[in-house]
Amino acid sequence: MGTWGTGPFDNDTAADFANALDDAGAEEREALIRGVLVRTVNATDELSEAEEAVGAAAVLASQCPGGQPVDPVCGPETLMPEFSTDLRVLAAEALTRIASDDDGLVSNWVEPGDAHRWLAMVAALRAVLDPPPPSMDIPLFDLES
Repeated sequence: MGTWGTGPFDNDTAADFANALDDAGAEEREALIRGVLVRTVNATDELSEAEEAVGAAAVLASQCPGGQPVDPVCGPETLMPEFSTDLRVLAAEALTRIASDDDGLVSNWVEPGDAHRWLAMVAALRAVLDPPPPSMDIPLFDLES
C-alpha cells in the first residue's frame, strides 16, 4: 500500500475506493459503502478491506453534524447522495475493529507520530459517527420551598 499521509484517503487503496465511488451510479454507491463495512465488521481473520472501510466511514461522517468534508483531492470528487443513517453505526463498529487490530493498518506506519495521528483521525471519525448520548442532567429542585 502506498501511503502519503494520515488522512482517510491518503493511501492507494482508499484512493482507488474513492474512484470506485465516483465511477459508480448514484444508486450503487450505498451498496459499495455498506458492502465494505459489513465485510470489515464480519471478517474472521485479516481485515483486508480496512483502508476502504476507513474511507467509507469518512464519507458517512461528512454527512453527520460535526463531520468534516471529504477532501476531493484524494477522496471522492462526486457529490455523494445522503446515505442511510443505519450505516453510521456500522461504520463506527468497523472503525473500532480496525483501530484495535494491532497487526493491521496501525502497524503500517514507520514513524510512531504518524500512527498516533492516524489513530486520532480514526477516533475523530468514530466520535462523529457514534456520538455519546446527550447528557441527562436532571435539574435539582429545592424541596424545602
